[in-house]
Amino acid sequence: MTIPERLRTSSDKKAAGHGNEKPRLGSYGCYVAGEWIETGDAIEVRSPFDDSLVAVIHRAGPQEIETANSKAATAFQVTRKLPAWKRAEVLEKISAGIARRREEFAQTIALEAGKPIRTARLEVDRAVFTFKVAAEESKRIYGEVVPLDWIPGTEGREAQVHRVPLGPIVGISPFNFPLNLVAHKVAPALAAGNPIILRPASQTPVSALKLAEVISASSWPSEAFSVVPSTTQDAAPLIEDERIKLLTFTGSPAVGWGLKTRAGRKRVTLELGGNAGVIVHHDADVEYAAERVAWGGFSYAGQSCISVQRVYVHEDVYESFVEDFIPRVNALKLGDPLDEATDVGPLIDQGAAERVEAWVAEAQKDGAKVLTGGSRSGNLWQPTVLAEVEPAMRVSCQEVFAPLVGLYRYSDIRQAIAALDDSDFGLQAGLFTRDLDIVRQAFDDIDVGGLMVNDVSTFRIDHMPYGGVKQSGSGREGLRYAIEEMSELKLLTYNYR
Repeated sequence: MTIPERLRTSSDKKAAGHGNEKPRLGSYGCYVAGEWIETGDAIEVRSPFDDSLVAVIHRAGPQEIETANSKAATAFQVTRKLPAWKRAEVLEKISAGIARRREEFAQTIALEAGKPIRTARLEVDRAVFTFKVAAEESKRIYGEVVPLDWIPGTEGREAQVHRVPLGPIVGISPFNFPLNLVAHKVAPALAAGNPIILRPASQTPVSALKLAEVISASSWPSEAFSVVPSTTQDAAPLIEDERIKLLTFTGSPAVGWGLKTRAGRKRVTLELGGNAGVIVHHDADVEYAAERVAWGGFSYAGQSCISVQRVYVHEDVYESFVEDFIPRVNALKLGDPLDEATDVGPLIDQGAAERVEAWVAEAQKDGAKVLTGGSRSGNLWQPTVLAEVEPAMRVSCQEVFAPLVGLYRYSDIRQAIAALDDSDFGLQAGLFTRDLDIVRQAFDDIDVGGLMVNDVSTFRIDHMPYGGVKQSGSGREGLRYAIEEMSELKLLTYNYR
């Protein structure tokens, strides 16, 4: 296989000494109800870029899981009574604590997740913002007054509706945003007054453990927070224990829906990914659309559940879009995540890289054309653009989770809207147009959790409601909306006699 010049350059830099000595993150026990515990079940965390040792962590076993569950149940009697000002104060301290360790967190994300360092810093900034907004929202958990005098005999009656904490929560987080998607589970739980037990992804547990250091330095009750890296088997009580009142999971559909069947009576929030589509209509700003798609399809090597995967371009502007888009893709620098110049780092592991390689080869065999990219070195995948993609190809109808975008030409906007909606997933979509009638039609007809007009599906700001339909999940993240998932309504009526 021929390695592209930009990939050779990155490898040459490494050979020349730019990264032969990678920093290591040390050894971590699991964090159980305020205590660091070295269990002896130690595993290595390795860089997806070069397989160098990043850290050693101790996984929680059955005893640690039981302790976390038991302590969380007990701690709920404390956290449920914490006043809003106190919850806000805790969350502000956590936000400030992450900000003080910004570069340390960014280096951690780059090392364990393979995320380019500039992108990793943005993730840290988002986590700072997420906890800060949670602090604000903790003081805005409002109820309402309901008049009850609607029928004869109910005169002088009214009700107050309060939103109260739900109880102990379990969060299971993915590898691709090892800090900020953890924050989206932890911050609203604390804001609502709930203990939370976190099980981070096995590939990227260190960011969550470092967050535990920050939270332990705040005044949040120590027994009300745990981080328990663990095997799937040992984690079973996190899903099945009736003391847990809500499970919030981000990951694959197969795993997520399977967890829901095991969760019993507890609430379940699922964010499960997609194969996000974008439409570029003939009245769009084509240059801007190409710029945004180049960002939305290849940021963090496409390893985002709202990464642009399918782009439907009107035939009148298809050629001009391709002429603008391909040079932008070719300009992306592939390589070492710790290199400040890197735009696209590695896929998370060899299995992911080999899967994408097989899917691309299969698509080419069935008639798809590679406009750029299409090869790999180790876990590094060239940013890839395919044309003449058929909807039934796996690179189109399944979640590719890689730096790969497929282009589709259309002539009728109704055709494009129907094609974009023809998916088992429904998380977010993008639409570039100036025609408000088309916006309305797309909003009505595309079954997704969110439609981004004049932007790509990848757009997310952390306080907006975020979640999907169909195979993409159920429930919503976004601080205020997650707080609603993590609390329940309680009614108090008055009879003024």
